[in-house]
Amino acid sequence: MASLRGWGFEREEISLLDKVKQLNFTLILLIVAIAAIGFAMLYSAANGDIDPWARRQMIRFAVGVGVMICVALVDIRVWLRGAYVIYGAALILLIAVEIIGEIGMGAQRWIDLGFFQLQPSELMKLALVIALARYFHALTLEDVRRPTVLIVPTLMVLTPAAMVLRQPDLGTAVMLMAGSGAVFFLAGVRMWKFAVVIGAGLAMIPVAWHVLEDYQKSRILTFLHPEADPLGAGYHILQSKIALGSGGVLGKGFLAGTQSHLNFLPEKQTDFIFTMLAEEFGLVGGLGLIGLYGLVLAYGFAIAVRSRNQFGRLLALGVTTTLFLYVFINIAMVTGLIPVVGVPLPLLSYGGTAMMTMLAGMGLIMGVYVHRDVMIRRHGAADDF
Repeated sequence: MASLRGWGFEREEISLLDKVKQLNFTLILLIVAIAAIGFAMLYSAANGDIDPWARRQMIRFAVGVGVMICVALVDIRVWLRGAYVIYGAALILLIAVEIIGEIGMGAQRWIDLGFFQLQPSELMKLALVIALARYFHALTLEDVRRPTVLIVPTLMVLTPAAMVLRQPDLGTAVMLMAGSGAVFFLAGVRMWKFAVVIGAGLAMIPVAWHVLEDYQKSRILTFLHPEADPLGAGYHILQSKIALGSGGVLGKGFLAGTQSHLNFLPEKQTDFIFTMLAEEFGLVGGLGLIGLYGLVLAYGFAIAVRSRNQFGRLLALGVTTTLFLYVFINIAMVTGLIPVVGVPLPLLSYGGTAMMTMLAGMGLIMGVYVHRDVMIRRHGAADDF
């Protein structure tokens, strides 16, 4: 029995069986449905073959679902207590990338584990949300409004963001800062402080331009004028737009996309998988997938609001916002609304670390739901088990 003396009552621990019964199976079904669409698209990307992408993705997803359920069943107070340790471990892995990281496509982002290519920057997206939720959980609204209190969490964000920029990986660095900014906002940081930060960022654009790598400058210039180099820097986005337009309302049919199957569409199994889906299933298929993501996001926000403790609320909202950023940036990127930054579409794009990280994040959201009535003191780590 866990004593919650700070709240004047006692509450029995939830049994493992009760936790399993309280899992949000509708949310799990939505996740499986999105992943199944991804398997079909990877099968199509290989011209009707389960190898080399679909089979591996299915195995990763099966393992990831197991991880998701295990994470959901762990008492939420365990994640609270271990938040800074998790953040520290992710930071150490980012440092390790600088020393022993594998170089691929001009960037040093991966650690080769032999059986798995680990991308620590993906893990940091989740670790940072957990650590910030822990930090702001212990503060009152009056504390949050003091500028000096925001120094530590700001450094917690800028340190990994700067390390990720060195890899270089502008897209992930932007996601780290945007996702963290959402947690700051949800914790009660006033809008004028965001305005100051945004204003300072805009003022630094001329300096930042000179710091960017040549390929990053090229991506921005290509975004503004993709037709200037249709066979070079502008090739990816132009082919993506052609594929999107050729799909029409209902699409060309499964395995019948010409841009993808004639290899005009680059990175069709990773960054541009949404484009391939839209070519084969049209506007209806694209909107259907966005609708599934919208339902998952709605569940995430609803679970956050239902939580009776601040840590759970911030954790669920932070992870849900991270999912939204993944979806928004990827779809906006392949439709030409923002520059190409190499952000995968969660549960669809081929890749191991991103899928495992997102499934672990969904496990945290479900864990908040399972432990939604657990009361945790605002000051101090957590109540005793």
